[in-house]
Amino acid sequence: MAISRGEKLRTLLDAWVPGMVATSAWLKGLGVSPQHAQQYVSSHWLEPVAMGVFRRPSETPTWEGALYSLQTQLDLQVHVGALSALASEGSAHYMRLGRETVFLFSKTGGVLPGWFRTHDWGVDLRHTQTQFLPAHLGVRDTEMGGFRLKASTAERAILECLHLAPKTVDLMETFEVLEGLRTLRPALMQSLLEACASIKVKRLFLFMADKASLPVLSHLHTDALDLGTGDRAMVKGGVYIAKHRLIVPKELAVHE
Repeated sequence: MAISRGEKLRTLLDAWVPGMVATSAWLKGLGVSPQHAQQYVSSHWLEPVAMGVFRRPSETPTWEGALYSLQTQLDLQVHVGALSALASEGSAHYMRLGRETVFLFSKTGGVLPGWFRTHDWGVDLRHTQTQFLPAHLGVRDTEMGGFRLKASTAERAILECLHLAPKTVDLMETFEVLEGLRTLRPALMQSLLEACASIKVKRLFLFMADKASLPVLSHLHTDALDLGTGDRAMVKGGVYIAKHRLIVPKELAVHE
């Protein structure tokens, strides 16, 4: 028996999560055709955000709601990471002037839809495509902005900060955030470090963890880590840290 347009609309409204956007793929799964969607626009049940993407007229979609749609409707493997993930659990304690920057991560080749990248969600989106860590290791479900989103654990997020440093994320800020991470889980930290493909990230973490006297450090088996050969320079004209074969900014080297 055919489902009436009114029944489809009720199904759509019942499934709607306030603040999200609806993609044409999600609507199709509910039995709503592009023609029906346009009829809902004409009757003011929906408003277009972009071609094939809609919102409720009474709502202003948030970046969290849009990301929720990417993760649940389009099944895209993109997660909140770095300082944004740390801030979501209260670990990144810095207030920034101006617009918030939201750090998103996906594997290399994980391109986000144009409508998501170009729409103004009220934040600056910083999307990094990388495979320096396995896609799902250290990624959790967490509440952000009223949505259940995929985001990095603190253990993964601090490594993502180091991956972005020093060009995108400041090394001193990262260190000061890391100093507060007193409850990192040794087993997960070990797994992440062993799986990490970046020599720079591993050396920076061990240097900073040592400098900050992080409790997790005494539980790590550093002999199991591939730390590479040769030196790694974070800046020109910095201070050489022989133990970790790193050249770091002077202010970080002498920071107490």
